[in-house]
Amino acid sequence: MTRDEGERIANPPRAAGPIGQEIQWRIEAALFSGYIALMRALPVEWASRLGGALLGWLGPRIGTERTVQKNLRLAFPAMGETERRALSRAQWAQTGRTFAEVAIMDRLTPASGRVEIVNAERLEAIRTSGTPVVFVSGHLANWEIMPMVILDAGIPCQITYRQANNPYVDDMIRKSRARYGVQLFAPKGGDGARELLEGMKRGQSVALMNDQKFSQGLEVSFFGHPVHAAPGPSRLAHRFGTVLQPMSVERVGGARFRVVVHEPIALDRTLERGEAIHRAVQDITDFVEARVRERPEEWFWSHKRFSDAAYATLSD
Repeated sequence: MTRDEGERIANPPRAAGPIGQEIQWRIEAALFSGYIALMRALPVEWASRLGGALLGWLGPRIGTERTVQKNLRLAFPAMGETERRALSRAQWAQTGRTFAEVAIMDRLTPASGRVEIVNAERLEAIRTSGTPVVFVSGHLANWEIMPMVILDAGIPCQITYRQANNPYVDDMIRKSRARYGVQLFAPKGGDGARELLEGMKRGQSVALMNDQKFSQGLEVSFFGHPVHAAPGPSRLAHRFGTVLQPMSVERVGGARFRVVVHEPIALDRTLERGEAIHRAVQDITDFVEARVRERPEEWFWSHKRFSDAAYATLSD
């Protein structure tokens, strides 16, 4: 990668907005900057706990709670309302902790003693082999821990991210990530796909979250319901003759985590390409579902993962 290419990935061009939009962006950025400063001024555990307390109180009171409840009803139809409400509060608190910890990720590195890595030898094998892999995971516990662990293991890796609508907030998020080693960004979309392809050609691995709705994706089953999932990770693995490497993050108490490097998912090369990719997408989805069932309070329930048809089956 040339210096110009690296700067283009790390600093994508910013579109100018109208005056009203610009003012709104700057106000939002000032508030976000203040929030970051507050979290960084606190001890690690205090910051994490404060974030959990704030969103744990606010989350159940905002409109997105309706989406959380619908998701839980689809995923756990036998669960009673009291249990669903308790699970919702727990997941909001968990999400609040994660949002607070984004500001202090440089204090949550493996060297801090706050991150346990299970099957770390698999990461070492990837590093020494020089063969790129496709890391996959879901929004589990603090999902920012996963790329940090990959990079800390010395594996050259491109990390995808969803660019924030506010360019000033996005700039702060990228600088925050840079504090714990994330320098390569591949914005999602057409340009991002090309960067990922070029990165793998250079021998770099890629890491992607594969648990959100992708309307143009392949239909697979998730908690017994048809959903659409992005085929990109599986297509990359098939094209480069490599494996999908699942990882998961678990919160083991406060701002302490366990990262598990799971058994790789190998694509079935005896199948026709389209069928092999479809099966791999289902394998990734099954992996995410299994992790969510193990620790449901640690998944990001507030996005609309299921189809409109599935939500329509629910009675008010």
